[in-house]
Amino acid sequence: SRVETTPFEGQKPGTSGLPKKVKVFIQPHYLQNFVQATFNALGADRVKGATLVVSGDGRYYSKDAIQIITKMAAANGVRRVWIGQNGLLSTPAVSAVVRERVGADGSKATGAFILTASHNPGGPHEVVSAIFS
Repeated sequence: SRVETTPFEGQKPGTSGLPKKVKVFIQPHYLQNFVQATFNALGADRVKGATLVVSGDGRYYSKDAIQIITKMAAANGVRRVWIGQNGLLSTPAVSAVVRERVGADGSKATGAFILTASHNPGGPHEVVSAIFS
């Protein structure tokens, strides 16, 4: 489905991704805006038929975020999404999968959404997974 939305103030990733408190990420359409903006920035020609890696360190809200990102990837024509078991892959592991893994059909990952808050505290009132793309 198509949902009309408006930009969020301060939703600009930097070298540390987009680290925000959980209460920010769970706002209606916040994560979806970021994910769609990333797909739009890549362009339909790089997204359609692509393979993405979506995983993280298991922080609070990661499982929900993985579901949202995966559904949006499908809606944007991504062909396959590789997710670590239980949504868990460390940042170095995601990097290795993107650079080195070749699927049974010869596919390679185009990129990744890594859900990690690194050294920041986790939990429902702390920093949710900073999202890198």
